[in-house]
Amino acid sequence: MGAAGDEKATAAAPGTVAEGEAAVDSKDLQQQSKALDKLTDHVEDRQLDSSRVQSAMAALASSKEADWNAMRLREKELAAVKINPTDVEIIANELELDKKIAERTLREHKGDAVAAVRSLLH
Repeated sequence: MGAAGDEKATAAAPGTVAEGEAAVDSKDLQQQSKALDKLTDHVEDRQLDSSRVQSAMAALASSKEADWNAMRLREKELAAVKINPTDVEIIANELELDKKIAERTLREHKGDAVAAVRSLLH
């Protein structure tokens, strides 16, 4: 009986070890799976971040272009305002300003010399 019991123990031992190895292998696979998920999540986050950066850069570029177009339109509007060259001279001389500043201020106030002088004095 002792010999038969030893055979059963010996026969059961390899099965037990195999089950133990299977359990260890499944834990390793779970850990590897989790590590892979973390890695792929990180890569997906990076891709998402890069797409957000690209969309932000596109928004900035369009905003800059819109600002540039608005500035050009404003300059065209100011250039179309008729001003009296004598007013430019008087403002530049009396307030000791550059003629370009006096002219710009007059244009911004639609040629109104009094309004231009008031804005320069405030």
